[in-house]
Parts: sequence; C-alpha cells; structure tokens
Amino acid sequence: MTRRQLGKLAGAGAAFQAKGAPAYRGPLDGFEDRVKLADLDPVAYTKQLYASAPLQLTFKARNRREAEAWQKKLHGKIVELLGGFPATRVPLQPHTLEVREFPAYVREKLVFQTREGMLMLAYLVLPKTATRPAPCVICIPGHGRGVDDIVGVDLEGRDRTDKPAYEHDFALQVAEAGLAAVAIEPLGFGARRDAANKAKGLAQKGCEPVAGSALLLGQTILAWRVWDIMRTVDWIETRPELDAKRVGTMGISGGGTASLFSAALEPRVKAAMVSCYLNTFRDSIMSVAHCIDNYVPGILNWAEMYDVAGLIAPRAFFSEAGERDKIFPVAASVESFRRVKQVYEVFGAGAMAEQVTVDMPHEFSGAAGIPFLARQL
Repeated sequence: MTRRQLGKLAGAGAAFQAKGAPAYRGPLDGFEDRVKLADLDPVAYTKQLYASAPLQLTFKARNRREAEAWQKKLHGKIVELLGGFPATRVPLQPHTLEVREFPAYVREKLVFQTREGMLMLAYLVLPKTATRPAPCVICIPGHGRGVDDIVGVDLEGRDRTDKPAYEHDFALQVAEAGLAAVAIEPLGFGARRDAANKAKGLAQKGCEPVAGSALLLGQTILAWRVWDIMRTVDWIETRPELDAKRVGTMGISGGGTASLFSAALEPRVKAAMVSCYLNTFRDSIMSVAHCIDNYVPGILNWAEMYDVAGLIAPRAFFSEAGERDKIFPVAASVESFRRVKQVYEVFGAGAMAEQVTVDMPHEFSGAAGIPFLARQL
C-alpha cells in the first residue's frame, strides 16, 4: 500500500470519527469490562493509603494539661519534618531603600538578612493614625506577583487606587483598619526568585527549583519561609514604633500556608488569619495539583492540617474559606475547622477561633477576618 493510500485511509477514519464515532480515550478502550480501571488510578491509591495513615499525634487530649503536652510533642515533630531551623540568628542588618508618604499612611521599603546570604524584601505600611507602638500584622501573599500585589503596586510599578482580585491589596486593608502592615516577599515570589524564573515575567512563580532543592537537602521551602517570618518578628522588635507583643500573621493560599505554620511554631505570633488554605491534606493537597512548596515529607504519619492549626491554641485564629474554591474545597475547610475548634474548646478558649465561608472562589475577602485581628491585637 502506498503512502497516498495510507493517507486516504487515515483521512477517512478521521472523517468517520468526526461524524459521531466515539473519540479514542486510551489503550483500554473496549477492554473496560476486563480491567478494574480504579486500580490504575494513582490518586485513588493514595487515598486508600490515607485511610490507614497513622496520624500518630492527632489530637486526642481530654483536658488542658493533656493538650499542652500534645502541643509540645507535635511542635517538635513538625519542626523535625520541616527540616529544622538554623541554630543561630545572624544579624538582621536592616537597610531602608525608600520611604513614601501617602494621605493615610507611610510606606517604607526595606531589606534585612534572615540567614547568611539570604535577604528579605519587605514593606512597612504604617497608618498615620495608628497608636504608637502600633500592633502589626505580617502579611504574606499567595502565588502570583508577590508582595507588590498586596501593597498597591501595579504591573508597571505604579500606585493603584483600586484593590483588584485575587488578593485585593490586603496589606493596605490592614493599614486602613488601623494596624501596621509588614508585607513580606516569600521565597520564590517576586524579587526573591532565580534569574530563569524572573525572565519569564512578573507573574511567574519561582518555587521550582528551590523547593525541590530544599527537599534534596533534607529541608523544605516551607521551613525557610517560616524562618523568614520568625526573623520578621525579630525585626519588628527593633522598631520602636511597632509593638512586638501584638503581632499577627495573615496570608492567602500559599501565604495562608506560611501564616498557619508560622503561627503554629512561633509563640510570639498572637493571632493568625488564614484565607483559602485551612482544609485537609486529603481533600486539597492530595486531590488537586499543587505547587511543590505545599509538601511536608511524612506529615500524615503524625498529623493532619487541623492538628497543625491546633498548635496555635489558645492564641487567636481565624479561617476564611471560599464557597467556590476549587483548590481547597469548602466542605473540607468547614470539617477541618470543626476539628480545630475542638482543640480550642479543650483549652477553654472556644471564642478565640472563628471561621467564615464567603461566596467567592479562591480569593481574599478579609471582611470579617481583618476586624477579628484588629480586635485581638
């Protein structure tokens, strides 16, 4: 048979398929009754494994004494799983790059050292009407452009007056509520990316390859981000206009991850707001394609996400969940918060934990969460 004849047959086949023949779905077409298709699904397999995950340190305490002992054990285990933190704190060596005055606030751009050879970029947004020393919130953006996207800087580096999706300039919202906002650039976002990812544009995240490199070194990028937040608290302690005894954290999505884990592991954080993150690992991280920065090796041998959140108790905790969030399903967010609330109730601090669900997709609201932080701080 000639090539022309083969081409005609192929064309005829394509025309036949276009007229209504079922599209080819893969090598098991026609063999569905001879193969258990579910046993070819690796995600379904991981969920079978989840059903028997040990969760050896999941919350079971019956009173405050047992709850405090549980927190101590789980705290140490989470630090171990994350890869640990540096044994020493290098000098911060802060350096102010720019100070700009706006009608309602002053915005300072600065850098400081969080570990040897690693700089943090941050903005301090200080309301002119704030009390001194001012309570402050460490604001952590999610995946996207990074810190510029929460302090009112547009894609051209200009000031903007609107608050567009999905983060709605929430550091400015914090300042409008009378709190100082310390907006930080997470590793892998914005200015803290490698050259190859920077070359792909402002919106290109740079979590890879750094997050994978951390894993190869027995560490995690999440631990590095949490350490950055701990060092940010250290920096706040050096600023007389800020009250280091009234510090909160706030973040959405990947920033919510950092807010949750840092509040769980850093007792100087007095209140935490987590937007579009609190869930179960089963229904979010295990079920939807996520950035590698979400993965903590072996964590399900010891605890679920609600257990990590339980380490914050009895300090203030607020969860915001989008009812149309396809990444962190709202039903699992509500169930996870129910488990967190149990921890708070054992501490006798049920009123210190709140959750709202909002008619939004994977997007920051803050309508209830920011006032909650303002009350707590």
